[in-house]
Parts: sequence; structure tokens; C-alpha cells
Amino acid sequence: MTLSEIQTKIRNAPALDFGDIFNQSVEMFKKSWLYGLMFQLIVLVITLPFIIVLYFPFVMSMIAQSKSGHFNPDIFGSLFAGFTLFYIVVFILGIFAAAVFQFALQAALFRIIRFIDEGKEVKISDLFYFLKGKYFCSVTLLMLATIIVTMIAALLCYVPLIYAIIPISFFIIVFAFNSEFSIGDIVSISFNLGTKKWLISFGLFVVVYLLVVFLTLLTCGLGALFLSPFVYLPLYFVYKQVIGFD
Repeated sequence: MTLSEIQTKIRNAPALDFGDIFNQSVEMFKKSWLYGLMFQLIVLVITLPFIIVLYFPFVMSMIAQSKSGHFNPDIFGSLFAGFTLFYIVVFILGIFAAAVFQFALQAALFRIIRFIDEGKEVKISDLFYFLKGKYFCSVTLLMLATIIVTMIAALLCYVPLIYAIIPISFFIIVFAFNSEFSIGDIVSISFNLGTKKWLISFGLFVVVYLLVVFLTLLTCGLGALFLSPFVYLPLYFVYKQVIGFD
């Protein structure tokens, strides 16, 4: 499918039904929850070391102060001041690498969802599909584009960020099914699609997100591992009904 064909489909997109997409998302979650769980576990394993490195100095300082009986209210400022520039740079690069890795896994998860939707056979190793060399550079550039767009929207007093969150959410979906396109084309398609179907996409996102948060609290946090990928499904069906696949 060419860029012009996709843009034409977006311009001529039919009206979408909120309840229909929500119901389809629920049915798809029943079929794909295992792969969503594996996605969450892999991301947790990758990001956990960075969380430990970040919080370990704070935890050790708090333990030391609790033993001494003297609490220093400026402990956090002192610790940050003690971090070297090298440590900060390495930590930021590590967080960025973990985010790129998560982006690649998320794109692969959408690919798996499509295969399940089409009745094709999938396997756990498909989650690593976009970690191949020919895709990894594109995923990295797309992550940079996401950061830049988010920062620009946030600098404009956060109001544009409410609008931009939907087009940004489509970045990885558009990439997953059009990985041969340039980053500029992917961003352009995402903003056109997000703008055209912003209201229903935002409504679905809010409803599903609140539902996931409620069920997560109800299960004392354990449900987050199983339910978090459910947030991605409505946007997948918006993409499918507007643009579709070859």
C-alpha cells in the first residue's frame, strides 16, 4: 500500500462505532493476553536493572539514616549533586536503549495481534521480530521522533500534548504495518489518522485506561501484568477499520 493510498483512505474514512471497537478489543484480548503478558514480563526484565541503579543509592542512604536516627531533609539534593556527569549520561543512554527495546517489542506485539486476528499461527519468538538490524535503526529514529514531538507539545503549556498523545500513540502501530516507510511518512500518517479519528480514539483510550487502572487496583497491582496491553487494542482496530492491510 502506497503513502498516497493510505492518505486517501484516511480522508475517506467511514464513521467508527465506539461500542463495536470496544467489543472487538475485548474479544481480541481473550485471544492475545498470553503474548501481552510475555511482552510485559520481557519489558520488566529489561527495565528492572535501571530502576535498581536509580533507586539503590536513595534506599541505602535512607537505611543508613534510619540506623543513625538522624534524618537529613536535603538527602536527595546531596545525592544528585554527587552524581558524576558520566553516570548521568550513561544512565540516560541506558534508559533510552530500554525505551527503544520496548518500542520494538510493542511493534512486534501489534504484528502478532494482526496475525491472531487473521487466524495465522504465531509464536513467542515473534515478539523479537523488529529487533533485527534492518528494523532497529528505524525503531531508534522513531523513538527520537516521539521524544521530540512530546517535548515540543509539553513546552507549549501541555495543552497541545492532550491532542498530540493520540497521533503519537499511532506512531508504533503505523510503523508495525508499514516498516518500509520513512520516519517522516510514519509521523505524517499518524498525525493524519490521529486527527481524523481523534475523538473516538481519545474516548476509547480514556475508557480502557480507566478500566485497566480500576482492575489493577482491584487485584492489588497484579492485574497490570495481564491487563496493560489491553490499552493498545482499541487503537489497533481504529487503524484496521480506517486503513486496513494489503
